[in-house]
Amino acid sequence: MTRHGPMNEFCWMDLKTRDPSCTAAFFSSVLGWDFAVDEEDWRRAVKISAGADRIGGVSDLAQPVYPLGTPPHIAYYLAVDDVDHRTALAVANGAQVVVPPFDAGDQGRIATLTDPVGAAVSLWRPRGFAGWPVSATAEGTPHHAVLACEDPERAREFYARTTGTPLGRAAFREAAPAATGSAPQWELALAVDDPDAVIRRARAHGPDLVTPAGEGGPRAVRLRSPEGLTFLVQGRDQI
Repeated sequence: MTRHGPMNEFCWMDLKTRDPSCTAAFFSSVLGWDFAVDEEDWRRAVKISAGADRIGGVSDLAQPVYPLGTPPHIAYYLAVDDVDHRTALAVANGAQVVVPPFDAGDQGRIATLTDPVGAAVSLWRPRGFAGWPVSATAEGTPHHAVLACEDPERAREFYARTTGTPLGRAAFREAAPAATGSAPQWELALAVDDPDAVIRRARAHGPDLVTPAGEGGPRAVRLRSPEGLTFLVQGRDQI
């Protein structure tokens, strides 16, 4: 029987990078993540694990499938019951389709959208493997997703109407417009046992790679890789 994780929760991420080796070295050093080729995957894709739990993958933006100039970013996957139906509802509620629903081999069915506040999201109906476990407790495991934007209530309502229920393990926070004009983006909040140790390890790579993240919640900090991939980090006892 196909196993599916909780619906209407973020369950997977894909780090899209122009420097896979440096990206892996940074997050391995700072968060303890393991980056390894999945020998059971015919694509021999690089998967990310926190402890024993697989939490994401890595894509090389140098591959020809990506348009020239695509910036490094993190794609987040939201588990839904029916990708086609939920995509139609998303469009009816103001989303723009980036990639229409398609079957991604044995991975399931996927569509990528831009929501009404400008954040990208992928809808995923997993087939077989269903993403990271909700109960994961290893260092650096995903805890919840955060969307900071000018109109959090509009975003919250969009996702509730699209999925048919409020999103699980997601937070919507108000944020001023970005000075650079960049669109809002989902960020993943990671639970760690010793935030101070994470901060020290990150700053060993560069003093500006950890900054306060007021919109991330109490005592959250933003961890940024040298290439600009970001996560919110909080102590497990603070979340």
